[in-house]
Amino acid sequence: MFREMRRNKQVLSLEESIEILNNGTSGVLAVYGDEGYPYAVPLSYVYHDSKIFFHCAKSGHKLDAIERNSKVSFCVIDQDKVVPEEYTSYFRSVIVFGNARILDDETEKRSALVMLAARYSPDQVQGRQQVIESQFKQVCLIELSIDHMSGKEAIELVRMKNSHNN
Repeated sequence: MFREMRRNKQVLSLEESIEILNNGTSGVLAVYGDEGYPYAVPLSYVYHDSKIFFHCAKSGHKLDAIERNSKVSFCVIDQDKVVPEEYTSYFRSVIVFGNARILDDETEKRSALVMLAARYSPDQVQGRQQVIESQFKQVCLIELSIDHMSGKEAIELVRMKNSHNN
């Protein structure tokens, strides 16, 4: 169903891909937008248990698109170092494909919001709890269940890894 990566020497392992998702702070969500145009929007997220969670307003382009077609993709760039003298960039990235759903259950919604808040404000336990309580009714939480994930890195990074392992 999902395409095999053409440059299979550059494929990252599942563990490396998950590490990128866990370390990243933002990614780009792509949805089937208005009039069939793709709509890609950067957002903050948290990865947990083969799912990605993010929050948004209770109305807007992103939600309309998800309600129309739940199939989405999400991309996180871990590294993108331009190397002008080599006419390339040393990159590492992950793309996931899956289905997004709006969390209607208050327990699921609160759990996702707590994970997001802990991720971005780890040392602000009391403050983040106050913000969660004050914003809970106004915020929408989305769960992206991952159907397929692939990570890729520049061939130069592969060569560097291989030379360090030898």
